[in-house]
Amino acid sequence: MAKYHSKLVDKQGYVDWDDEEHQVWTTLVSRQIPLVEQRACQPYIEGLKSLALPMDSVPQLPAINAVLQQTTGWRCAPVPALINFDRFFALLADKQFPVATFLRHRDEMDYLQEPDYFHEIFGHCAMLTHPDFAAFTAAYGKLGLNASHEERVFLARLYWFTVEFGLLKEGDKLKIYGGGILSSPAESVYALESDQAERQLFSVLDVLRTPYRIDILQPIYFYLQDIADLYRLSQADLRRKVQEAKQLGLFAPKFEPKESVHA
Repeated sequence: MAKYHSKLVDKQGYVDWDDEEHQVWTTLVSRQIPLVEQRACQPYIEGLKSLALPMDSVPQLPAINAVLQQTTGWRCAPVPALINFDRFFALLADKQFPVATFLRHRDEMDYLQEPDYFHEIFGHCAMLTHPDFAAFTAAYGKLGLNASHEERVFLARLYWFTVEFGLLKEGDKLKIYGGGILSSPAESVYALESDQAERQLFSVLDVLRTPYRIDILQPIYFYLQDIADLYRLSQADLRRKVQEAKQLGLFAPKFEPKESVHA
């Protein structure tokens, strides 16, 4: 069940954000930008400049869509706080990125389970200005739209370890392109600097076979050698890779079961 509810969007695509929400946005953005400036990949940094997100007010979708349309033909689609997988994949396949029009409360500034407006806009939209990332995301939507329930479970890991928690090699350094990291102050530092996290060269089969939990700092991240790897991935026979992963089976989880943590 969703704790939050999306705000109404008018016919022009605008949301009536209140003063508290503007202040929450300002707090989130002002603390996150210094963290990602030296840690985010160059395509993200360039995309963020193109979006020119305001610091003192919540950005509106028409302004963001104008940039996305001009760069990659994408746009944001306002949605309720939670949508089903059929709707999710259909939107991505149509080059529409689902964005829930609500902002987290102050008591959940550091983490909330539901992806909010800050996560979607600040975490993901900058990367959607890059053609390779945009091509992969659309291809992923088309793949998921026609996949079985069992195949979608495997595909969820692919999305998790790329769009949400992906790393990228730039020169001799690892940088961040995953929105789940870029919108999290703790994970932005942890993903690159913690000696507890594993960082592994991206392999489709390994990713499809790696379990994850959404409510912890990730024990493992996969990094690409080049952002163009995402475009090449969009052209690959990923459905066949899913079948291979199913035959090989999952790796042992690198984390404790949730029940054990809270026991």
